[in-house]
Amino acid sequence: MADAGDSRGWNPEELETWSAVATLLEWLPAVLDTQLRQDSEMSHFEFGILFALDQAEGNTLTMSELAGYANSSLSRLSRAVARLEKNGWAARRPKPDDGRITLATLTDEGAAAVRAALLGHTALVRRIVFGSLTDAQSRQLGAIARRITTAIDSQDAWAPPR
Repeated sequence: MADAGDSRGWNPEELETWSAVATLLEWLPAVLDTQLRQDSEMSHFEFGILFALDQAEGNTLTMSELAGYANSSLSRLSRAVARLEKNGWAARRPKPDDGRITLATLTDEGAAAVRAALLGHTALVRRIVFGSLTDAQSRQLGAIARRITTAIDSQDAWAPPR
């Protein structure tokens, strides 16, 4: 707990930990984005959309579900899916039994693109994340990330199907 007399609001251990986390939050997305743009001509955000669709039953999710998984507004998601449609990687259509709901579906070309992107992405993540940690630290990182995500909002966090 921060000392009430500490004008910075942090005790030294909190400041050291938070500085490391804040740096990670800034650096990691940029590295992931750069690799995916160079190797696969997609952003990390677009890769996440394609990956979520690839993992979904029937390769299809409602735009609202996808926005929840991506922690995105519908307008940002809609612009991203429009780019994916332009590349032939995704398609949108009204839900057959409720035209007010829009479905996003991964195309065959999108499935090929996400699988091709996954090779370089996985290699990078293994090198910079898992290669920097022991197996026990990797498990701790997962547990810590889930706890923090749940503290923010437990409702919409994406999790791989079991």
